[in-house]
Amino acid sequence: MRLLLDTHILLWWLADDPALPAAARAAIGDPTSEVFVSAATAWEIAIKHALGRLDFPVAQMAAILDEAGFTPLGIEVQHGVVAGALPPHHNDPFDRMLVAQAQHEGMTIVTVDALIRRYAVAVLDGSNN
Repeated sequence: MRLLLDTHILLWWLADDPALPAAARAAIGDPTSEVFVSAATAWEIAIKHALGRLDFPVAQMAAILDEAGFTPLGIEVQHGVVAGALPPHHNDPFDRMLVAQAQHEGMTIVTVDALIRRYAVAVLDGSNN
């Protein structure tokens, strides 16, 4: 399975946070899964860090993702085109980019964000429900 991690899922995984639901933990840890982290996620983390809302070693982001075995996913022009054409179900531009990337790249988004389910995209529900 090709998985694209939403920001909170990535942070929970890296912190080994018990808030990370078992289904998400199992899918991310499955050696047959390809796990991707979007440049949009790195950007969101860096912004939250700069605003003092998140303590994260942003300068080591690439090394942290590499150590975790995750593949960085850049933002391509076509991702922007797809994101711009999405219906306005979600106002968060980072989440809209993840939806566009997942649609365009044939990935499943791992998230607890219910608004993402409104889009035509595969979602692994990271919630504990």
